[in-house]
Amino acid sequence: MTKTTKQPALRNEDKEMIPPGLLRMMLALAIVSLLVVTYAVVTDREHVGQPVAAAIVSERTIIFEGRGAKAVAVRAEDGSMLFESENGGFVTVIQNGLQRARTVAKVDQGLPVRLVEYENGRLTLHDDATGWSAELQAFGDDNKAAFERLLAD
Repeated sequence: MTKTTKQPALRNEDKEMIPPGLLRMMLALAIVSLLVVTYAVVTDREHVGQPVAAAIVSERTIIFEGRGAKAVAVRAEDGSMLFESENGGFVTVIQNGLQRARTVAKVDQGLPVRLVEYENGRLTLHDDATGWSAELQAFGDDNKAAFERLLAD
């Protein structure tokens, strides 16, 4: 009584799931992207899509205090409370982004940031300690308004 064992196949008999043509196109896309970026760097091409420089209309230094997953408080430089909420919405989102940038840069979370309104309507949050910034008008009028109120207080 001998048992016959089936030997494993030396070749995969299954049909390939990704067509070879698609793989070639993906490789071509990666190579073309690399060539375009290399060209831009080598020729020192001017950056596009950057905000137009404008005069500062108003500026305020503020300090964010993260208080859990959704809660946030915003204080003026003198310590007075400007905003406090258990569900800060967009303010919490921005605070989380700032917190992440500061964690990566190993910078103190309690340092102030600058909230700047420009003549051309831009509203930007700048963290001088890390170089991080957020163009707040890019997130819509309602979200921009949440930070405009911080300037008005």
